[in-house]
Amino acid sequence: MAAQVQAAESPNILILGDSLSAGYGIDVDQSWAALLQQRLEEQGYEHRVVNASISGETTEGGRTQVENAIETFSPTLIILALGGNDGLRGFPPARIKENLSNIALSAKASGADVVLLGIRIPTNYGARYTSAFEAVYPEVAAELDILWIEFFMEGVALNDELLQEDRIHPNARAQPILLDNAWPIIRATLDGQ
Repeated sequence: MAAQVQAAESPNILILGDSLSAGYGIDVDQSWAALLQQRLEEQGYEHRVVNASISGETTEGGRTQVENAIETFSPTLIILALGGNDGLRGFPPARIKENLSNIALSAKASGADVVLLGIRIPTNYGARYTSAFEAVYPEVAAELDILWIEFFMEGVALNDELLQEDRIHPNARAQPILLDNAWPIIRATLDGQ
């Protein structure tokens, strides 16, 4: 009973992401989200990680689920890790930006902080589209004054030893690297709360 009360009182961190955060193709206990929970506990944070990531999710899907997720989990921090599937499908960067901004504004309106995990797409989409897509993340971060990282998959994306056979999704060995990539802005935001 005491553990349930403590869990209910613990502040929540909500991860809104796609397969990169959902633990696609690996044991969910090995995912960077699960490792984040361990790190928080090890470093004395009382936060509970709620991973609402869905493989294949787009910014449009995140936009439709954010209000319900906020109402359900009352997060103090939302980690926004969406956009990769939008880019791979060639969605207009302006629409991606609008969706990410809308999610972040919903989070802020609820009193939650937001951090943004940027992603890149393969260069075969053409220089113009690729640069327009990658510009979305710094623009959203600057306009809404939120912390962000340029490339969540830094150190993983082109390393076959850290990717599953599809050469897209990170394997279990890559998960600590993903956590290390995201941790500085997560820690900075939590420490500023």
